[in-house]
Amino acid sequence: MGSAERVAILGASADAQRYAFKAQRLLKEYGHAVVPVSPKAQCIDGDAVVDSLGAIEGAVDTLTMYVRPAISTQYRDAILALAPQRVIFNPGTENPELESALRRAGIDCIEACTLVMLRTGTW
Repeated sequence: MGSAERVAILGASADAQRYAFKAQRLLKEYGHAVVPVSPKAQCIDGDAVVDSLGAIEGAVDTLTMYVRPAISTQYRDAILALAPQRVIFNPGTENPELESALRRAGIDCIEACTLVMLRTGTW
């Protein structure tokens, strides 16, 4: 993808030790617009948080996943409705059934680490 994108972070966290928080900060450092998604917070690292994927207004280029498969499966319809260009399944979030459904809808799915992708220029 390359240039600045709008990236939704499913499973965003205000805990600076969590990978979702680190990804949010690094995405911003690399010039991307972030949309943190979490029902648990209203603001994370200075960014307004939406409580659900359905609350996102406008297009999203990439959705990066930070929720386990048992949770992400529940978001299938919301992800399909959001229709991001791609979904990144970070380590521990892999969900073959969901990935298959998204691919059938024309959404690119990648099993990779957002942090590594940004740092290695493979974003």
